[in-house]
Amino acid sequence: MNILVVEDDRRIASFLERGLAAEGYHVSVERDGRDGLERIRADSFDLVILDRMLPYIDGMEVCRVIREENLPTLILMLTAKDSLQDKIEGLKGGADDYISKPFAFDELLARIVALRRRGGTEQPKLLRAGDIVLDAAAHRVSKAGTPLQLTLKEFELLAYLMVNADKVVSRQRLLSSVWDYGYDPGTKIVDVYIRYLRKKIDSADAPSLIQTIRGVGYMMTRQ
Repeated sequence: MNILVVEDDRRIASFLERGLAAEGYHVSVERDGRDGLERIRADSFDLVILDRMLPYIDGMEVCRVIREENLPTLILMLTAKDSLQDKIEGLKGGADDYISKPFAFDELLARIVALRRRGGTEQPKLLRAGDIVLDAAAHRVSKAGTPLQLTLKEFELLAYLMVNADKVVSRQRLLSSVWDYGYDPGTKIVDVYIRYLRKKIDSADAPSLIQTIRGVGYMMTRQ
């Protein structure tokens, strides 16, 4: 799972970064609302842990823009404001959940798991890349109208790449998001499954839909 922490308190940001990384999550940190919003627009995150009180652009405005622009990420708002009205405003503003400071790390982890389980942002029903069409709801994939038989992990890997089409996705992010693995520099499982997918979705007379970005990871092209 790819998580962005937007928190201006360096102590809290460092604590979250180290703690979540130790749990196997891929974590990035930004320390103000302006940089946080730019990062969310540029990259793909499964979850944003968003402080409400931020420099330049506050968390409520960042949350509003994320929802207005339909950026596909869950939002867990983190704040020192703990009144009922503040929580209501945060949830109405587009947050998927709301946790008050100070908080127990175990509670934060439990909320992340709950958010991931229920999902927060609606993905497109049909994903397309070249002549490949993936129907997430029906769990079907076809190539030029012909159904493809994929294993569960092949399907999940393809879906993740198609959701992030035309964006470079690192091997570590794929490990975290598709396999729930922490950092393991020795594993070749991502590369192995990419080979499996290429054999099933690529055409012999055309470039691969999944490009290798040397030293980084892979990118699915829409073509």
